[in-house]
Amino acid sequence: MSRPHRQRASVIDGRRLVVVQDVPQVCPYLPGHTARMPLQLPLGQVDPDFTDWVLAFGYRRSGDFVYRTQCRTCHACQPTRLAVDEFRWSKSFRRVLNRADRDLSVRWSDAIVSQNRVDLFNKHRAVRGLDTSDTSVDQEGYHAFLVTSFGRVDEMTIWDDDRLIGVAIADVGRDCLSAVYTMFDPDYSRYSLGSYAILKEIQRAQRERLRYVYLGMYVRDNSHLNYKARFVPQQRWIDGHWQDVPRSVVASRVSSTPA
Repeated sequence: MSRPHRQRASVIDGRRLVVVQDVPQVCPYLPGHTARMPLQLPLGQVDPDFTDWVLAFGYRRSGDFVYRTQCRTCHACQPTRLAVDEFRWSKSFRRVLNRADRDLSVRWSDAIVSQNRVDLFNKHRAVRGLDTSDTSVDQEGYHAFLVTSFGRVDEMTIWDDDRLIGVAIADVGRDCLSAVYTMFDPDYSRYSLGSYAILKEIQRAQRERLRYVYLGMYVRDNSHLNYKARFVPQQRWIDGHWQDVPRSVVASRVSSTPA
């Protein structure tokens, strides 16, 4: 059995991270694969510039920790980002915006925990086949996964009158917005709420003149993650640096599953 590696420090670009857990695990993105995603804890000064930095080096956040996939035989997971000034508003994106904006309302605020948020999280995961266990997340687990962080965490809530139907958790840096997790009521799939949430995040980034919107992991063979290829032009973290992805590559293998 593999033993965890603990308290191994790394310094990148003058920033210090300590590995607190590093063990093989069942891959959350591809069935039948084993993943390695060391959890690292930031040390020292943490500010909006730090959020920009960890994202710029291909990291993602889970609670207080950051991680990058380091799988030996698989490189399917590719962090993805958009340069806000270069994003293209296609006719289909404008239709998604106009349809949802006509019927729904959106609010931005600090991320919080409530029972209706937890219920929505569990329903979203169960109905869309995202729950790999039989255990529902409670308020404490929700807080630890999404609200607890080393930086600023906002939430965008989507409402049908007084009914909460969507929540998008976003980390906020000095120069970027990072989509951490989006959940929505599957009964409202006609509104393409996953795509709608990203479009509203891009609108906010444009208003605030941010440089990047980070979309999280792109995995070509995962139908819940490959829809991100629709948002162009985009860059992906490949072989240790950000690479522009040709549109012909971006357009290939895009899922038809509603976002």
